Amino acid sequence: MDTFEKIRALLAEQLDVDPAKITMDSDIMSDFEADSLDIVDMVMTLEDEFGIEVPDDAIESLRTVGDVVNFVDSHAQN
Repeated sequence: MDTFEKIRALLAEQLDVDPAKITMDSDIMSDFEADSLDIVDMVMTLEDEFGIEVPDDAIESLRTVGDVVNFVDSHAQN
């Protein structure tokens, strides 16, 4: 399972969204009506799942699913 598929599964579960509706271009807040608490939960899950740390100042840049995938790919320890 690649990074996108893992993140899509996590978001689908956390936000109760059909995985088929989640694309790299999906805007997490506007397309899935996520609020700031959802974003905090997502970040905590990403940190646990991928063994990364997401600094507070980076959270604002994670608007789309593609942003999240790129961040995880560039920070995950392989």
